[in-house]
Amino acid sequence: METFTNFMEQNRRHSRWYEKLLLSYRFNQALGLIIAVLLPAMFQWSWSLIAEWQAERCITLLGTAVAYLVAIIAVHRLVHFPRTKAFLYIIPFITISYIVMAAVLMSLQTETATTQIVLSYLIAVLYCSMGYQLSTRYRTRKLAVVPFGRVHEFCHDKNVDWRWLENPDLETMRVDGVVADLRADLDDKWQKFLADCTIHRIPVFNARQVHESLTGRVHLDHLYENKYGSLTPSENYELVKRLIDVFGVLLVLPVVLPIMLATMIIIKRDDPGPAFFNQQRMGFHCRPFKLFKFRSMYMNHEGLGFTSEGEDPRITRVGKVIRKYRIDELPQLFNVLKGDMSLIGPRPESCNLAEWYERDVPFFNYRHVVRPGISGWAQVELGYAAEVEGMTKKLEHDFYYIKNFSFWLDVLIVIRTIKTMLTGFGAR
Repeated sequence: METFTNFMEQNRRHSRWYEKLLLSYRFNQALGLIIAVLLPAMFQWSWSLIAEWQAERCITLLGTAVAYLVAIIAVHRLVHFPRTKAFLYIIPFITISYIVMAAVLMSLQTETATTQIVLSYLIAVLYCSMGYQLSTRYRTRKLAVVPFGRVHEFCHDKNVDWRWLENPDLETMRVDGVVADLRADLDDKWQKFLADCTIHRIPVFNARQVHESLTGRVHLDHLYENKYGSLTPSENYELVKRLIDVFGVLLVLPVVLPIMLATMIIIKRDDPGPAFFNQQRMGFHCRPFKLFKFRSMYMNHEGLGFTSEGEDPRITRVGKVIRKYRIDELPQLFNVLKGDMSLIGPRPESCNLAEWYERDVPFFNYRHVVRPGISGWAQVELGYAAEVEGMTKKLEHDFYYIKNFSFWLDVLIVIRTIKTMLTGFGAR
């Protein structure tokens, strides 16, 4: 029995003491502080850093340490979400963090050591970029799969090294965990195998949960397994989010108001008629509200009632441009100030479409448990969807957002929204 126990403990990947240390987030965070903050300080001031206490040096050291930690913590939180690679975010976050830190110190008219800040920034970028790049090969998930039930529907992501089991035994494999359809009817041998894995600290995952974490979608049939309360968003963050919305809108309005004025003029010159378009949309707690947008369609031009696939003849020349780069959404900032919407949330649908979806799409109305948003998880992942099949996928993304309702997911959506505005992905 003891031999079997020791053998199974070796099946857990990265279980050796040196693997745990080298791949530990806390260890690498501390090591980064030494390399990116203390090392350049010692290079510049040598041992006088300790022997001669100076306020300028202490403030600079504290500022660079805070900037480094904020960037690392932010990236660490974001990489838990699907399709998020740390390497792509580390340089922008370190850059923004150090710039903000330097700006705060300058605004406080605090004396700082500029050389220390620049050296710390360059070393932090180099150390973190190389570290995340080197660790990528070791952080690719390796999961053993129990081949029963509906696992074939959920275990196919190409970014995971799937190891399909033929017998209830890991043999010499070292894995990050075991995936099984826990709703499947497993015989005693496989159930004992899963129990042994759990006892020996080899994680056992439900296939549906793994699929959810990899795709950013909550499968609709998974909702039948949960009580509605399990998807209730945090009311504490809801209040904080509302404050962030108001502050964010007031902050960007001076910048976007000239853009909105120019857009109004161009729209009226391109096609006679009002510059704005108002439509009843289904909102928070299923309450209808009037949504503001720039008009992007010809006046008195009949259509389907929603934007269809391909070229829509109702859309003006200017409308194509402002839709592609989401400029037509800017008037919704006033909806955010009114409290009808949030900056981030599920996209509000027209009342007619909402009634249609409610009949044909299970759980559709549950998406109204949070405020609708100008941008959202489904928008940055899928783009536009009007048909029922497309709406079902979009709804699964909306449920993922509701289930993971948090500040860091909103930050990730903001980043991907900016990318969408620059590339025009998903627009119609």
